[in-house]
Amino acid sequence: MDITDVILNDHHDQRRMFALLDEMQDSPPSDLEAVWTRLRILLEVHAKAEEVLFYPELLALGAGAGGKDSPEDETTDAIHDHNEIRDAIAEVDSHQAGSPAWWHAAANVNKVNGDHMAEEEREGLTDFRRQASLDLRHALALAFCSFEAAHAGGITGHDVDPDTYVREHR
Repeated sequence: MDITDVILNDHHDQRRMFALLDEMQDSPPSDLEAVWTRLRILLEVHAKAEEVLFYPELLALGAGAGGKDSPEDETTDAIHDHNEIRDAIAEVDSHQAGSPAWWHAAANVNKVNGDHMAEEEREGLTDFRRQASLDLRHALALAFCSFEAAHAGGITGHDVDPDTYVREHR
C-alpha cells in the first residue's frame, strides 16, 4: 500500500458519490440524506486523516511541486481548502434535503472539493511521491486506513487556521 494511492482512491470514491447524487434528482429526501451522510463522512474523515497523518510528513520532506514553491505553500493551501469544504458541508446541512437550496449547496461542495482534489493530486501527492521513501509511504497508508476505519461513523469537522497548522507541524 502507498499513501498516495490511498488518497487517490478516496478521491475516486468522493467523485463517485457526487456522481451518484447527480443521478438522484427525483429521489426522496430520505434517500438523499442517506447518500449525503455517507459522502459527508467520507469528506470529513478524509480531510482529518490528511491533517493528522499526511501533511505533517509532507512538511517534513516536501520540496514543492505542481506550481507550488514549497511544502508550506502546498499545505497552507490544502488546509484552507479543507476549511472551505467544511464550510460548504455545513451549508448543505442547513437545508432540507432535496430543496433547491440543498442542491445548490451540494453542488458547491462538489466544486470546492473537486478544486482541492485537483490541486492536491498535482501538488502535494506529486511532491510526496518524489520525496518520501516507499517504506514511509506504506506505513502512512496503513495508518491512514486505520484512522478512517476508526472514524467510519463520522467526526465533527472543525476549521483549522492554515498558518497556525504549518507553524505547529513544521
